[in-house]
Amino acid sequence: MWVMITIIGMAIVTYISRLAPAFIIGRFTIPNWLENWLKCVPYAALAALIYPGILTVNEHKPFVGLIGGFVAVVLAYFRLHILFVIICAIMTAFVLS
Repeated sequence: MWVMITIIGMAIVTYISRLAPAFIIGRFTIPNWLENWLKCVPYAALAALIYPGILTVNEHKPFVGLIGGFVAVVLAYFRLHILFVIICAIMTAFVLS
């Protein structure tokens, strides 16, 4: 019983915290500098999630992950398909380790 109450409570809190900004943001005008700053948040979060993994690909050869990450960045810069970028980065790390 307590498990269901906890799950329902967490669902309500999550729903409110995600729904409230949708209603609030429409009533205010966001300055351009803040909007540009907010557009960078997903990229920063993605980098924060990926970078530690790049450094720990191979404990004995830390450069392997860095080179694989560099390959991914270069291929992504040229706007190649995401699956191609991922496969090339993985293959680079595999070949070097």
